Order: sequence, then C-alpha cells, then structure tokens
Amino acid sequence: MSAEHKEFRIKWGMVIDLDKCTGCGACMVACQAENNLAPTPDASNKKKVMNWLVVYELTNGKAFPAHEVAYLPRPCQQCGTQPCASVCPVVATEKNEEGGIVSQIYPRCIGCRYCMAACPYHARYFNWLDPVWPEGLDKVISPDVSVRPRGVVEKCSFCHHRFMKAKDKARVEKRDIFELEDGEYVTACAEACPNGAIAFGDLLNPGHKVSALAESPHAFRLLARLGTDPQVYYLSRRDWVRAQGDNRLAEEITRG
Repeated sequence: MSAEHKEFRIKWGMVIDLDKCTGCGACMVACQAENNLAPTPDASNKKKVMNWLVVYELTNGKAFPAHEVAYLPRPCQQCGTQPCASVCPVVATEKNEEGGIVSQIYPRCIGCRYCMAACPYHARYFNWLDPVWPEGLDKVISPDVSVRPRGVVEKCSFCHHRFMKAKDKARVEKRDIFELEDGEYVTACAEACPNGAIAFGDLLNPGHKVSALAESPHAFRLLARLGTDPQVYYLSRRDWVRAQGDNRLAEEITRG
C-alpha cells in the first residue's frame, strides 16, 4: 500500500526547543504516568522497555572546551505520510481524525510489528509483558486511558484523551470543537516541562504559539529528507544540532 497524505482543518503539532531542554526526563515520567505505562520489571533490558517518549543525548563530538551537548525528546512524530499506517494489514493505525493524530487501535492490533519496521523514528514499541503495577501504584491508574495487554504495539497519541475532554468542554459551552483556544488542549509532556521547552497547539492556527515557532528559521524536523512530513518540530540555534536532526555525517557538516 502506498502512503496517503491527508489534509485537515486543524493540525495538532509540537515544537520542542532543544536549547531549553536540560534532559531532566520530566516529560518521560509525565508521559508514563498519564498514559498508564506500567513499570518495567527489568529496565536494563532495552529491547522490552516501554517508553512512548524518549530523551536522547546529542553531542558535537569535540573535545573540551569546545564540547557541547544537547538533549532531544522524541515522541511519535505523527507523520503526514503515515508510513506506519500504510503497512498495517488490519488498519490498527490510521490518520483520519481531524487534527492529524496517528491513532493506534489496540483491539485491532495483531502484533505483527510491520508498523515498527516502517517507522523511521523508532517511536513504536511492542508490549512484551502484561502490565503489572507494584502494590499501591495501581491506585493511580488513569481512567481516561485504556490499559493495553501484551502482544500489541503502542505509541504516543499526543494524549488524545485530553483532546476529547477539550472538545467536550467546548460542546458544553456551545463553541466550535475545532477552534480551541491556545492552551485548552496540551499534552502531559508539554505541561510537565519545567523549562517550557515543549509547546503544543494547532500548527495551522496563527493564534497558537506553535504556529509561529514552526516558521522560525531555527526550526527543523527529524530526518526531513525522508519526506515524512512530521507534525513535531524542533528548534535550535546550533548548526550541528540541526544537522544531526537530519542525520548528516560530521564530514557533511564540515563541507556544508
């Protein structure tokens, strides 16, 4: 199946300022708590660790005092060309709802993991284990997010349940559910970031902060040369950070 690019009235997106990110991991913890990701019994087994959002460390590779480090949070990029959805044999993942969020429909998923192979960002995870919470922690499970069984693929959903709540609030107030104000719907990671490095909103709405940030000359998208049209943008004034975002080699950066 070929990838299909869809246009929407609204386009939920994220802009992450890498010059503000300190790599504290608050976004990862908030994501896990918000979306009912159970603690992994053996966190040293990286093949079976479940994190919808991962913070990577980047370095310019130079020796002190020229050495620099940056941290890059990587949620699902919500690609416009949806390479994951194009290979799913049971339509367990698709990009149909207004806003452009790539959904993951767990009751349909058969665990074939084709979508994991198709995702160039490694943003999908196979659930190898039934979720188990230590005694007492099960009381903090969110009723807004389903707990997934083993054998399915999971991914970031831009905290879709928060979008549903924001739409319900707009309906009660007799407002257009697709014209939410900036800040009415934000993801858990954006809300938890202590430095305000993560901004979230409608990329097509000039009234939302992310719309202007995405147009910054310092903005870039991961592996842009692949043409996946992600809805996650990154900001950095450092050339080497932007170059690594497109997976350019050191010699290419030097020549460029």
